[in-house]
Amino acid sequence: MVQLLQTDVGSLVQRQREFFATGKTRSLDFRIAQLQRLRQAVTNAQEQIVAAMAKDLGRPEFEAIAFDIGLVKELDYTVKHLKKWMRPQKVSVSLEQMPARARIHSEPLGVVLIIAPWNYPVQLSFSPLVGAIAAGNCAILKPSEMAPETSKVIADIVASAFDPDFVQVVEGGVETSQALLEQHFDHIFFTGGTAIGKVVMEAAAKHLTPVTLELGGKSPCIVDSDIDLETTARRIVWGKFVNAGQTCIAPDYLLVNRQIKPQLMDQLKAQMRQNYGEDPSQSPDFGRIVSDRHFQRVSALLDSGTLVLGGDTDASQRYIAPTLLDNVSPDDPVMQEEIFGPILPVLEYEVLEEAIAFINQRPKPLSLYLFSRNDAVVRQVLQRTSSGGVCINDTILQIAIPELPFGGVGDSGMGCYHGKAGFDTFSHRKSVLSKPFWLDLDWRYPPYKEKMGLLKRIMK
Repeated sequence: MVQLLQTDVGSLVQRQREFFATGKTRSLDFRIAQLQRLRQAVTNAQEQIVAAMAKDLGRPEFEAIAFDIGLVKELDYTVKHLKKWMRPQKVSVSLEQMPARARIHSEPLGVVLIIAPWNYPVQLSFSPLVGAIAAGNCAILKPSEMAPETSKVIADIVASAFDPDFVQVVEGGVETSQALLEQHFDHIFFTGGTAIGKVVMEAAAKHLTPVTLELGGKSPCIVDSDIDLETTARRIVWGKFVNAGQTCIAPDYLLVNRQIKPQLMDQLKAQMRQNYGEDPSQSPDFGRIVSDRHFQRVSALLDSGTLVLGGDTDASQRYIAPTLLDNVSPDDPVMQEEIFGPILPVLEYEVLEEAIAFINQRPKPLSLYLFSRNDAVVRQVLQRTSSGGVCINDTILQIAIPELPFGGVGDSGMGCYHGKAGFDTFSHRKSVLSKPFWLDLDWRYPPYKEKMGLLKRIMK
């Protein structure tokens, strides 16, 4: 664990630059070895991770293993495919360029900064780190101070696995983040809220540092009339209330076809009781809000609409019950910002065009969910809305497929990662054209007058 003052940050970055300059990070063997060390360190620390997240978030063991420790699957996928990703990519060469070879070489950027959030602290620290290591970079990782117990475990994992001149964890609060952002990095990867994302981008602009911003927003969930009601409700309730709703891609609100709304509301209530019992505060499977400040913010949103189920709170435990709200207006406070808590507002629509228009009038979300058996409805939503990603007839699980790039668009972020997309994010794709000496046609050399006819034929 390292807690740095502003005057110390520059020397840490410089040491990493010196390590990168040795060229050690460029070989396939080195990168695979480091990824395997990370995998082993995470596996060895499973009990500590589970215990830390229980303290920070009241996180059930199942959720800690499935969502955070489960990132070892992405590590395995990366190790399996890394050799192929590192191989120069051939591209075609036009006739007038022959004989020649054209390749795209993926080369590491250098020293990168990863700023992670508190809601899935292990996954969202190490998943981008996997891409950074796979691409051959050195990295400084800043976990969130909002999850202090997990931050300590992350620091211990990194310290046990890596040379600090290669990968280093820096713990601390806002001042530490500000000191880090004043440095010149070769890439900054930030996961968090839109407002802080703007601060990160402004700081990066001073050094012309490229950024990846994984933000959030109000991810809508459209529910068509042609569905399996029970399965739809089960999947919505799980995706909304896992981690007490503190998930950047959680369904933020429902847009439900008026024809099936009463039946869906009954199914939602039944599934909420099935998952968490009559008193969710006693459920071992329901988490807590991360801080007093966030508790107060989310609690204030309970006054919107009509309470259908839930609504109970306990400030001493930072507990907010899984809550279902009906008769919600677009102007209600709960619809003005990302909820990031266990409150599910329900709005209704008459025809699909209303739901699409409602979504398109608002900032582009990180995720969009649609429940429908109707292929025409699916096509219409896909073609007429824009979002970071889409999941049809389920929630959350799109993030678990490493072949699918994960990222936002507009206010929900820029850039993407996971699998090959993460490798590409932390790489520079360098174009290389190579020609031999043995043939050198004179079509491009002066004098030009007698060659204009040939040039015009070539350019047709």
